[in-house]
Amino acid sequence: MDIQVWSDVVCPWCYLGRHRLEAALAMFGEDVTVTYRAYQLDPSPVPEPLPVTTVMTNAAEMVDRVTAAGAADGLVLDFGRAITANTFTAHRLIAWAALRDRQSAMLDALQRAHFADGVDLGSVPALAAVAGSIGLDAAEALSYLESQAGTAAVRNDLDEARELGVASVPTLVIDGKFVIQGAQDPATLLSAFQEIRRRETVEAGR
Repeated sequence: MDIQVWSDVVCPWCYLGRHRLEAALAMFGEDVTVTYRAYQLDPSPVPEPLPVTTVMTNAAEMVDRVTAAGAADGLVLDFGRAITANTFTAHRLIAWAALRDRQSAMLDALQRAHFADGVDLGSVPALAAVAGSIGLDAAEALSYLESQAGTAAVRNDLDEARELGVASVPTLVIDGKFVIQGAQDPATLLSAFQEIRRRETVEAGR
């Protein structure tokens, strides 16, 4: 089974959804390939890094809801520390890590850095330091990010998201034809995976 996941680094539901997906796949127990694809909730430039709470003045209810959901899943979502950032460069770093078979670890480290540690993901040196924190070469990451490498890969993900009509994240596209949206709980995901496998088995037997 192939799962393509469109998500954004600073999307709290994507953070929660990734952990729930991993839990569901552990229960599913079959051979699954997961690829995380770039999406930007807001592609606008961020001229000055500010606390997320200063720009989310009308989202208190959502913040409370996702913070509680994250805590129930063992995740820290500290919006008081989170810093606004354009995530394009962070997605380039994830693409770089993917070439080293560390895509999921890189995404996890970036999400923890944003939601728990208050790291500015718009800062190239900060991003390189996060790469170093998971055992990758921070100096190599810095050199990569200071170039334009990885730009085409991220733009390709963004373009494909538009072509598919992805309007919210996380969005999972399974085997190129089944779509699941939102941070579904592990039991719901497991049920969906089992049903997809059943349908594909029936189709293969025709």
